[in-house]
Amino acid sequence: MSTTILVVDDNEGIRYTLKEICQFAEWNVIEAVSGKDAIALFEKMEPDLILMDYHLPNGDGITTTKEIRKFNVHVPIIVLTVDERQEVADTFMKAGATDFALKPIKAPDLISRIRLNLKVSKLTEDHISAFVDKGIKQDTLMSIKSYLLNQEKAITIDEIKNALPIAYQTVHRYLNYLEGRGEVEVVSQYGKKGRPKNRYRLI
Repeated sequence: MSTTILVVDDNEGIRYTLKEICQFAEWNVIEAVSGKDAIALFEKMEPDLILMDYHLPNGDGITTTKEIRKFNVHVPIIVLTVDERQEVADTFMKAGATDFALKPIKAPDLISRIRLNLKVSKLTEDHISAFVDKGIKQDTLMSIKSYLLNQEKAITIDEIKNALPIAYQTVHRYLNYLEGRGEVEVVSQYGKKGRPKNRYRLI
């Protein structure tokens, strides 16, 4: 089945570059120049992933992300922006974005990010019934898995909690769920005193 990417950016040159990169990876591309257009196109075309700019006419990237999340909680949304401020990244993640990258984007990095996000999305959709049975929410699980996928080494629950708008107890429950499914490995780090500290990574 073909994959469709929605590129949302008001800069024609950037849209062209992103389209070339996506088509090189053999993905279909549809384009929107504003937040309003993006929402309308999303409802009509139901793309598999969104590349979202921050500064947009008729609704910025954050507002557009929130609107899309109202009727679709699992589609991956990768934010692309020149703004390096941590608070911008945090605000986007709270709005429902699944990944965040700074411009200018290098083709290999973007293709890798898209593939990872599509993989997590596919895993999420494949196990919707299991999520419902166990009280696991699709969007929360995908956020945690997307974050783990982008880490080079095993990380702690505190590190995940600080990076995502998710409570410690919730992160712990979802990691236990993923461990039970054989998707996460627990790495125990022993210090000089006290109990070992657990770190987690995707298998």
